[in-house]
Amino acid sequence: MKNEVKMPEIQLGAHTVRSHGVKVARAHMHDWLILLLLIVIDVILNVIEPFHRFVGEDMMTDLEYPLKDNTVPFWAVPIIAIILPFSVILVYYFIRRDVYDLHHAILGLLFSVLITGVITDAIKDAVGRPRPDFFWRCFPDGKGVFDPVTKDVVCTGLQSVIKEGHKSFPSGHTSWSFAGLGFLALYLSGKIRVFDRRGHVAKLCIVFLPLLFAALVGISRVDDYWHHWQDVFAGGLLGITVSSFCYLQFFPPPYDVEGWGPHAYFQMLAESQNGNPSNGINGQNVQQSELESVYVESQRGRELSRANTHDSSPILDGMNDGRRY
Repeated sequence: MKNEVKMPEIQLGAHTVRSHGVKVARAHMHDWLILLLLIVIDVILNVIEPFHRFVGEDMMTDLEYPLKDNTVPFWAVPIIAIILPFSVILVYYFIRRDVYDLHHAILGLLFSVLITGVITDAIKDAVGRPRPDFFWRCFPDGKGVFDPVTKDVVCTGLQSVIKEGHKSFPSGHTSWSFAGLGFLALYLSGKIRVFDRRGHVAKLCIVFLPLLFAALVGISRVDDYWHHWQDVFAGGLLGITVSSFCYLQFFPPPYDVEGWGPHAYFQMLAESQNGNPSNGINGQNVQQSELESVYVESQRGRELSRANTHDSSPILDGMNDGRRY
């Protein structure tokens, strides 16, 4: 039949980096400046001396673990927390050609990692908790020296190694990994529509994979004796919390009908339909077909959600019918 109802596809390539990239980035110039400020703050936090907590001789029992190299080196953390999620975001851009999704995903990812980094390093400096291998950092020759009056340690090792030994809580490797990969997990949840109420558990496995990777990074910190388990737990909780806030700042919740796209994209569609410029972009209106297709898809999602909600509780329906009679 010629009049058969067909689900229209959302137009691809309408808003690319070439056509709208500069204008979208310019509209968020203040956000990019804040990112630069966060980088400067984090550098300062890594330069300053952390608080040197009192460490008595009787406390060394839990701080005499061997001094080992990192299973996950410091230079690998940005690759895990930033480059890996960025690669997935970039692949999605080449599929859909939506600069709104690309820009806001990158901005959200960077904010997630940098805010987490600043909070982590600030707490590290303020707490000054010794690492499990602190004894060998403080006394590389294995001979403990303590102040005769205060009984505090008198370290004989390298100052840079001792400084790093006072930065156990929370784990930076873990917080960064959960910030970046946690954001990636939320991003994938929206894109593959994990919570579409159709029961495809395979989608959950895809989402849990980045979180498993982040958890393994955290476990390696305990295995290497660079962190206590509490440091790793706190770092993971911090990273996943910040990433959730940053994701929801730019995207709807993954379980939302419109969870596949950023807030700015739907705002642009609404303003374009009303004939108003969006995000500082003048004279650029989206074709009516795209507006209608997004509307149809959203309506279809809402109807499906209602239908699934109704079908999922036949027992309650039966109870309600019983009360009527």
